[in-house]
Amino acid sequence: MSDQPIPPNGSNGGVNGGANPATGPVVLNLQFTKDLSFEVPGAPEIYLNMRDAPRIDIALDVQARRLQDGQETYEISLQIRCDAKTTDGKTAFIAELVYCGIFTLNGVPGEMLEPVLLVECPRLLFPFARNILADVTRDGGFPPVLLAPIDFVQLWQSRRGQPSNVPVANA
Repeated sequence: MSDQPIPPNGSNGGVNGGANPATGPVVLNLQFTKDLSFEVPGAPEIYLNMRDAPRIDIALDVQARRLQDGQETYEISLQIRCDAKTTDGKTAFIAELVYCGIFTLNGVPGEMLEPVLLVECPRLLFPFARNILADVTRDGGFPPVLLAPIDFVQLWQSRRGQPSNVPVANA
């Protein structure tokens, strides 16, 4: 890497936060589609008989898990399911997406671990998952599903008030 020129701002590229992108409290190492499913159970008749836009129900969940004991690296899964039904109750389509990110947390205090994992990390993943869902529904022959912004703080707070048999985070 010594062949790289010195940046014009005079930074030496490594000391005092120069060009080292892997610093900071939350580092997104990798993001990927873990699972994607799109079904049109009534095809091709559904395309011929559907007169109005389908009613779409959205279910969203966030899961966090530590990848290795003693490490501060976590997999965050943003799970989205869309069920679209016609006005007469027939299933137009079902779309399911699990979009994940591998995050490293550097120096995040213990009391902030859960909100960072379940609010800040999914907030970074959401625009990419939203885009994938819009593309797959459009490519499936329907109007694209454009998810409204999600209030991950409210989602996290409502989840904290309800007992769950699935671990929220492994700290």
